[in-house]
Amino acid sequence: MGIEHDGAAAVAHGDRPLRADARRNRERVLKVAQEVFATEGLSVPVHEIARRAGVGTGTVSRHFPTKRALFRAILLERLYSYVRRADDLCDSDDPGGAFFSYFAFLVREGGMDRGLTEALSGPGFDKHAIVSNSDYDVAGALGRLLVRAQDAGAVRADVTTDDAMALLVACLSRPTDEDDGGSARRRLVDIACRGMRAAMP
Repeated sequence: MGIEHDGAAAVAHGDRPLRADARRNRERVLKVAQEVFATEGLSVPVHEIARRAGVGTGTVSRHFPTKRALFRAILLERLYSYVRRADDLCDSDDPGGAFFSYFAFLVREGGMDRGLTEALSGPGFDKHAIVSNSDYDVAGALGRLLVRAQDAGAVRADVTTDDAMALLVACLSRPTDEDDGGSARRRLVDIACRGMRAAMP
């Protein structure tokens, strides 16, 4: 079965499009859930998400029967937006800047995505099936920006997409301290980017 983009498709039971009010409620729940999970962690209960979104718990359950379904919808929404962001950056007049800014952006956002992926791991969640869909293929999007940056002479020619993704994972693995405001992770991103940058002639 194919994977539909939840935010773009917004379909209810069967193939019927959601009514305008139902679609707004769904989008509101997704927005609030992303904000709450990002700031307070994934353990916040669904009824609290519903309260902050200004809807009933039943409304949340109609769109997302389980918390796992809500996690999945948020992850797909985020991956979809990342790929669209990369598509926009492909038009940049500064391919090197586009690649490095996108790499840093993925590290900034990736902490929550890794948490969502870990929470979804297990039966019924096929990560490889998701990323095989170009709408959600963040590695492919990063790879396209990488090639453009290499063609422009901004990134070392021997850097591969797998290399860039490994460095991204390493940056995400860097423990963060609430007191440092993320400076340790930003420092590691800077080190990674310096390592990928082409030597000046």
